[in-house]
Amino acid sequence: MKVLLFSLILFSSLILFPTFGFTQNADMFIDEIYPELDQLYKHLHQNPELSLQEKETSARIASELKSLGYQVTENVGSYGVVGVLENGAGPVLLIRADMDALPMEEKTGLPYASTKKGISNDGKETYIAHSCGHDIHMSVFVGTAKMMVEYKNAWSGTLLMVGQPSEENGLGASNMMKDGLYERFPHPDYAIALHDDPFLPAGMLGYKAGALMAGVDMMNVTVYGQGAHGAAPHKGIDPIVLSSQMIQAYQTIVSRTIAPTDPAVVTVGSIHGGTVHNIIPDEVVMQLTLRSYSPEVREVLLSSVKRISENLARAAGLPEDKMPTYWVRDPHTPALINDADLTGRMAEVFKNSFGDDKVTEVEAQMIGEDFSRFGLQERKIPITMFYLGASDPAFLEKAEREGLEIPGLHSPYFAPLHEPTIKTGVKAMGMFAMDILKKNDIDGRK
Repeated sequence: MKVLLFSLILFSSLILFPTFGFTQNADMFIDEIYPELDQLYKHLHQNPELSLQEKETSARIASELKSLGYQVTENVGSYGVVGVLENGAGPVLLIRADMDALPMEEKTGLPYASTKKGISNDGKETYIAHSCGHDIHMSVFVGTAKMMVEYKNAWSGTLLMVGQPSEENGLGASNMMKDGLYERFPHPDYAIALHDDPFLPAGMLGYKAGALMAGVDMMNVTVYGQGAHGAAPHKGIDPIVLSSQMIQAYQTIVSRTIAPTDPAVVTVGSIHGGTVHNIIPDEVVMQLTLRSYSPEVREVLLSSVKRISENLARAAGLPEDKMPTYWVRDPHTPALINDADLTGRMAEVFKNSFGDDKVTEVEAQMIGEDFSRFGLQERKIPITMFYLGASDPAFLEKAEREGLEIPGLHSPYFAPLHEPTIKTGVKAMGMFAMDILKKNDIDGRK
């Protein structure tokens, strides 16, 4: 009954005072639905699922959307969920949330902390935790879906709610596209998403036009050698020493072959070779991550790793049939480039809704996000992702004052202040969505 009353108040205020209606009465509605979102968040937090295994999570998200009247399709690109809400003429807006968790143990000590274990995709037992905040993303996603249904009279168009699996391994968006996301469902005119940010206080919103996150390649380099006894290294060609030379030389790729104005990263995350102390092995495998913002820089990174590896292998005396071999994950994660016009529009909506002091421009980062792929299909569309502050403001102030470490994404100690974070996220996403789909802009497609 209260929800109905709030809706009537909002609809009336939209007619008389559009900005006031959206910014003030939306808070009442969000407060009303928050207990449901709190329960959902804690359920998702305690029941995380790994990439490519999101069976129960996707079923829960699908159930939430079905209960609101969305036309729901499940198992799109493995466990992807698509909910469609048609509401008259207008643009098609895609709102995306990722659903997978990480293979790591949570150490927050929260009463609702995850203690779940599972089997990773490489067959190993592991703890599982939502240490990247995808449970926050899904809770905001469901809250936004509720808000868009409740205020259908305030907007016109088609809403495409996409629950995406497998973001952490970079496969989810690609799998959904390969399964015909943009052919089986209305092709969006815009796509928007959010990511929680542990370095912004809960209640704050961050935005940036242009490059926000880097393109990501995962690359294996297998280095071959000639095995020998550890006491007689002169009788072999040591792939461990050779690999260490390569690792040092890789550091010159960014410093000496990439323009200083072009961001790039080459990191060797693991090196595996040998079995015991006194045997020189005949093979070493290195795992690298390469990050950049442009296709041109990406190509320089990939080709330089190969050039350095092969020339050092030759210098070590290896024959051509023992040159290093390479594996590069397919698909790679493209750089996330926020559309400037759409991002500027979003920033204005946020400032009008929350006040200038709650909205800040953020810096680009070299982390990756496959939301980028939603804007890079055959018919390119404007996309933007914003940052949602997630940390206790008092803790951030103390951390800055005392020089404390702030648990970031993928930290076992990452513990969002979930109530203000979710409420802010629902309001921000809902307000922005209704601005894109506002009735006086129903012909405003790009």
